[in-house]
Amino acid sequence: MTNFPVINFEKLNGEERKDTMEKIKDACENWGFFELVNHGIPHDIMDTVERLTKEHYRKCMEERFKELMASKGLEAVQTEVKDMDWESTFHLRHLPESNISEVPDLIDEYRTVMKDFALRLEKLAEQLLDLLCENLGLEKGYLKKAFYGSRGPTFGTKVANYPPCPKPELVKGLRPHTDAGGIVLLFQDDKVSGLQLLKDDQWVDVPPMRHSIVVNIGDQLEVITNGKYKSVEHRVIAQTDGTRMSIASFYNPGSDAVIYPAPELLEKETADKVQLYPKFVFEDYMKLYAKVKFQAKEPRFEAFKASNFGPIATA
Repeated sequence: MTNFPVINFEKLNGEERKDTMEKIKDACENWGFFELVNHGIPHDIMDTVERLTKEHYRKCMEERFKELMASKGLEAVQTEVKDMDWESTFHLRHLPESNISEVPDLIDEYRTVMKDFALRLEKLAEQLLDLLCENLGLEKGYLKKAFYGSRGPTFGTKVANYPPCPKPELVKGLRPHTDAGGIVLLFQDDKVSGLQLLKDDQWVDVPPMRHSIVVNIGDQLEVITNGKYKSVEHRVIAQTDGTRMSIASFYNPGSDAVIYPAPELLEKETADKVQLYPKFVFEDYMKLYAKVKFQAKEPRFEAFKASNFGPIATA
């Protein structure tokens, strides 16, 4: 199998721009994932985020997690667990308004650095969306506009730790799923691995790389691109040694954004303008996703076809 795609963001500014854009296109079409290096977020900020995230887990969450797993009897399971994940998490919201000041147990330094990190990730996500527009032949800003709704995009972060698991063959760190939203930017542990994606019916490791950002396509981009770019199933394998840090930031449509295949792509890509995906309000999709996250994505799309808004004008 070919190597996991790694994109050097700096090369977009020089003679290798065309080749780099082609690599991004190939990654979006054939992997649904790529790893970004030299992305412009200072390494010292990432180091501070990592240090404070790991300190926060040890001080505020580790004992709680152990008590929870013990109370559920997960450490003594004998058969595969299919309704729980071996992870300790909390969530931050950045857009349309931040909730960082309200999240309990965070020290002031952590709140400040996470706000700064989120602003940088937001800017990077929007840069990436414009690069995707360029590769797709859509006007600059189309994807951001498609996500906008009445109040702008939603943007939030899931901070997760995956502690050592005594029976990783029976309990997943995170069960297989696709991401519901738009584009996902992940800052992951560079020492403890575990993230895998499904490619050609095989689970492939997403390699831990220091100071990289892993990018993946969500369901909404699959819909807007009419399947040209696809969200890809992925999972986290629990490990017997080491706690894996995962900071995943989700740049998603606004709750009332209406999502549908880009008419321009229907004109370009299909001679008979076949619309493969439905039209729906993002919030409605999320309500369904919450119930069936760990099931196949195709029935989610089919469910909205039955109650579709009607055909999309392409001319």
